[in-house]
Amino acid sequence: MHLAKRTKVIEKTKIEESLRLMEEHPEIISLGAGEPDFDAPPNVVKAAQKFLSEGFTHYGPLQGRNELREAVAKKLKKENKMDVGPEEVIITVGSKEAILLSMLIALDQGDEVLIPDPGYIAYRPIAQTIDAVPISVKLREEDEFQFHPEILGKLITKKTRAIMINTPSNPTGTVFSKKTLEQIADFVVQHELMLISDEAYEKLVYDDSKHISFASLNGMEKYSITLQTFSKSFAMCGFRIGYAVATPEKIKEMREFKICTTLAAPTPFQMAAVEALRGSSSYTEMMRNEYDRRRKMLIARLNEIPNIHCTTPKGAFYAFPNIIETGMKSIQFSDFLIEKAKVITIPGTEFGKFGEGFVRLSFATGYGKIEKALDRIETTLKKLH
Repeated sequence: MHLAKRTKVIEKTKIEESLRLMEEHPEIISLGAGEPDFDAPPNVVKAAQKFLSEGFTHYGPLQGRNELREAVAKKLKKENKMDVGPEEVIITVGSKEAILLSMLIALDQGDEVLIPDPGYIAYRPIAQTIDAVPISVKLREEDEFQFHPEILGKLITKKTRAIMINTPSNPTGTVFSKKTLEQIADFVVQHELMLISDEAYEKLVYDDSKHISFASLNGMEKYSITLQTFSKSFAMCGFRIGYAVATPEKIKEMREFKICTTLAAPTPFQMAAVEALRGSSSYTEMMRNEYDRRRKMLIARLNEIPNIHCTTPKGAFYAFPNIIETGMKSIQFSDFLIEKAKVITIPGTEFGKFGEGFVRLSFATGYGKIEKALDRIETTLKKLH
């Protein structure tokens, strides 16, 4: 039986393998987690139960419940300096659907989209699934994994239609500076491109860093689509509520495609998301403070381990240490740690070809487990010398 060529786009990942290993070998400690280890805020869980019991179990509008879109617009004005109304917001099933809808309206067959490399694992296959062409933008450790305008300039072609950015970043933990964003904005205007800004980790920033939404820059509203989610900031991964923000014209086109994707995000969880915006800021801050405590310990310990060094992540909940001096490739190093140290890490090459020489470690894992995992890693690597 014939299967479509696009079935070859999605490759088996080490993340999938790590989940299997955790189930089969409980002695293994995983630093591979891509979601908060906290439960959703109690007030949000209570709200979800309330709305379920009250019969909010039917389809919602394609664009999302008015209550949530109005709450999101209010949040965007206050926190992101984006002057938008509810008509400029569409509620999606997580931010991954928002990525798909954004690329569907931005890219035709054969069009090119510039994506960060190393970057979030879903960008490339989503672009390829719709027959667009993802082009890697090399993010360099010496630039603290910021976009560099010099590299963008070398990649632009007549087929380039869009740029994908992610700040704070998965897997590097980079928070794009205002200077970087302004340079990208100049490039976008010069070449008349669409900018898709994935801001899933917007509330998880540390030290003196500040999250800035690309669309808040002067004149960038018409060029951009902003993607955000409740999954990371409110530990609501299982609720599957995200959203996209753009001009009414773009939102209209995304809404039309939603008939072919999910129709509507879960109604009771949309209502619970309103409660998250109204009454969960202290819970988010509690999580952020705990991630920060783990981050500081993790980075200090990593930089004491032989042949490893790690730049300090300023956002999200990932570290992206350089392991080149171990003499091993990324996949080889991760496999070595699973076998010898019983610790799961994610090879940098899962996030693009320029992730070679790095691995991703998540600090969305209990403090004690991180300490124990680092003890195992340090002991194992010291035995090599």
